[in-house]
Amino acid sequence: QVQLVESGGGLVQAGGSLRLSCAASGIGVNGYNMGWYRQAPGKQRELVARIIGSTVSNYPNSVKGRFTISRDNAKNTVYLQMNSLEPDDTAVYYCNAANPWVGDDYWGQGTQVTVSS
Repeated sequence: QVQLVESGGGLVQAGGSLRLSCAASGIGVNGYNMGWYRQAPGKQRELVARIIGSTVSNYPNSVKGRFTISRDNAKNTVYLQMNSLEPDDTAVYYCNAANPWVGDDYWGQGTQVTVSS
């Protein structure tokens, strides 16, 4: 059974930092495209950052230079370091593991991030 368990969310003031973790079981994160998405109330889920192989992609432009995705294969965990947080970063953040070659697409339960102004 595949599980992605996010942690690290919470309430932070604008300008603060948080590090989200996504611990995987049942799959190896080094064999999947690993990503972080977020969904704010009333908005569509959007891609925040993704690792495909050794290539890191960050979306959208609003998080470039502030968010960093990383992967620890030994711990089978993916991280999202978020700095200089803004109220617009408030959302539920989800971890995703995808392998389009075999049709795998897994999601975590999400972790709430709230940034106060």
